[in-house]
Amino acid sequence: MSAMLRVGGLVPLTTLDYPGRLACVLFCQGCAWRCRYCHNPDLIPPRGGEEIAWAHILDFLHRRRGLLEAVVFSGGEATLQTALLDAMRSVRELGFKVGLHSAGIKPEALARVLPQCDWVGFDVKALEDEVELITGVSGSGRANWRSLDLLLASGVDHECRTTVHWHLFDPERLWQLAGRLHQRGVRNFCVQLVRTVRMLDHQLPAMVAPEETEQLWEHFGRLFTRFEVR
Repeated sequence: MSAMLRVGGLVPLTTLDYPGRLACVLFCQGCAWRCRYCHNPDLIPPRGGEEIAWAHILDFLHRRRGLLEAVVFSGGEATLQTALLDAMRSVRELGFKVGLHSAGIKPEALARVLPQCDWVGFDVKALEDEVELITGVSGSGRANWRSLDLLLASGVDHECRTTVHWHLFDPERLWQLAGRLHQRGVRNFCVQLVRTVRMLDHQLPAMVAPEETEQLWEHFGRLFTRFEVR
């Protein structure tokens, strides 16, 4: 591997980040978007202050064979690192399933690694023309939804998830988003409610849930094969 994957954090054991598998999570350093509710702002810069050497990661994985079933590459945005593809191959050679958490910041980068993925948790930020309000980056909506189409066409097992801060979303827009995902063929959908304790944008207020949320969740439960609120 000519370049080493830059890893800013590690969760050694989780049952939540890869459905049905015992997994670890590697938090890859660097992200090109500035989502206002981001709760991992330390992972945004391309270099982190406390990176974990790839050799240490490989040693950890060697020792966890027979216990862990999968390795999830999260972020930041893992697909922005050119070393990701080789890192995924190394993980697969050790016998692990490969998971990826991504927002599809660069569709061509996502397409490059999809063949190495067994499962993808894909972040749909908002309706395409409203994504920039969350990310602060021009063209991010087009990239986000283009990457979603690439994922759906790939046949890779996946879940779509949307992070919701009710200051940035309202029930009607979330309903429209869910409808468009359903039309595209998405069957597994999750709404992730923002962790407001730590956010990139300190000006975002505390969340107050709209009265109609329970009705909304009931609708989504009928719309999708699997729906969850986290």
